[in-house]
Amino acid sequence: MNTLFKSLALVCALASPAAAIDIQSVTSPMGRTAWLVEDHTIPFVSIDVIFAGGAALDPVDHPGAVSLMTALLTEGAGDLDAQGYAAALESLAAGISFETGRDQVTMSIKALTENRDQVIDLALLALTDAHFSAQSLERVRAQQVASLEREARDPNTIAQQVYAQLGYAGHAYSRPTDGTPDSVAALTVDTILDAHRAAFTSDLVYIGAAGDITADELGALVDHILDNLPASNTPLPEYRSYDAPAGVTVIDHPGTQSVIQFGHAGIPWDDPDFMPAFLMNEIFGGGRFGTRLMDEIREQRGLTYGIYTALASYRWGDSYVGRFSTANESAAEAIDLVRQQFEWLANGGITEDDLERIKTYLTGAYPLRFDGNESIAQILASMQFQQYGIDYVNVRNDLVRAVTLEDIQRVARRLAQPEALQFVVVGQPVGLE
Repeated sequence: MNTLFKSLALVCALASPAAAIDIQSVTSPMGRTAWLVEDHTIPFVSIDVIFAGGAALDPVDHPGAVSLMTALLTEGAGDLDAQGYAAALESLAAGISFETGRDQVTMSIKALTENRDQVIDLALLALTDAHFSAQSLERVRAQQVASLEREARDPNTIAQQVYAQLGYAGHAYSRPTDGTPDSVAALTVDTILDAHRAAFTSDLVYIGAAGDITADELGALVDHILDNLPASNTPLPEYRSYDAPAGVTVIDHPGTQSVIQFGHAGIPWDDPDFMPAFLMNEIFGGGRFGTRLMDEIREQRGLTYGIYTALASYRWGDSYVGRFSTANESAAEAIDLVRQQFEWLANGGITEDDLERIKTYLTGAYPLRFDGNESIAQILASMQFQQYGIDYVNVRNDLVRAVTLEDIQRVARRLAQPEALQFVVVGQPVGLE
C-alpha cells in the first residue's frame, strides 16, 4: 500500500500484546493531557506529538504549503544552520523529525535519557525558531518540485489524485498533500510563515510517550513544548463523505498496464459499526493472499499481481477505496469482476468460517508496529487523535471476538455499493472510454 493509507485507522491494525499495556494518562501542571507507557529498562524515550490539521489547512491556492514548511524546520533554527543542526542531533545520538499528513503534522522525538532535555530544546528550536531563509527555501523547494514532477508521471499518483478530485471536489481532500510542481514552485516565505502559524497550535495536540520518563517529567515537558505556541484560529474542514458519481473515468497514459483506483463512500472511524466494517474488509480486500478479491482476481483469473481495499476513514472524510493494476486488454473484464465481487459482498457472501479465520489471524498476530518505544509512542498519540479510549489496546481483541456474522452482513449491506463505484483508470485500456 502507498502513503494514501498510511494513517488509516492505525489502531485497528494492531493486535493487542500478550500482556496488558499499562498506559497512564498524564495531566501537566497547565492541565494538558498526554499518554505514557513508562519503561525504565533502557535509558531511552520516544515522544510523538500530533498537531491536528496538517495539509487540510493548506490555503486553496497554495497546496503543499504545510508539507514544504515542515521540510524546512530542521534546515536551520536559532543560531544553527542546517549543517549545525544536523551535527547537534548527531552529537546527541538523537532523532527529531516532522511529517505532514492530510490530517496532521507529527513531531517525533527520540532521545537517550542523559540527553533528553537537550534534545527537547533542539526540537523546540526547530518548532518555534526555524529560519525559513530564502536560501533554504530555494534549495528544499527545488528538491520538492523535482520529486513532485517525477510523481506526476506515476500512474498510481495520477489515479489517486483524480480519484480524490472527483469525490472531494471543493474539499481540502481534493488537493494533494504535498502540492503540485506548480503550486510548490510558487510558495513564498510569507506563505510558509502562515502555514507554520496555522499548523502548530497549543490546543489541537495529542501526545504519546514511551520509555524512560516519569509522569511528572512528561507533564513538565508537555508544557515546555506547548507553552510558546498559539491557540488555533484557522478553520478546520467540514466532514465530507466521498461523493463521486458512479462510472468509469479514463486518463490516457502510455504503457502496457492500466492502474485502476476504485471506490465509493466509506464509514467514519467513530461509527459504531467501524470494527465490523474493519473485519469485513480484512476478509474481502485486506491485501493479503486469501482475501476474496485476491483469490478471485489474481489467483483464479491471473488478471493482477495484487489488489486491495481499505477503509479510508480520515478525520474529515471517508471513502471505501481500492486499487490494482492489470493489462490494458483485461481492464474492462477486471472492472466487471470487481463490481461482481462487491455484489457478492453486499449479498452476504462472507461465511462464519471466513469470520473465524480472520478473528484468529487478527487476535493471534503480534503487530510489527508495537515493538518498541518509538512505535508505542506513535500508537499512543494516534489513539488519542482517533478518539479511542485509553484501554483500547487491552480490550481490542475482545472487540474483535465480539463481532458476529450478523454484524458483518449488516455492515456489508450498508457499505458495499456496486452500483455506486467510481473507477479511475490510468492507462490505455481496451474497450473503455
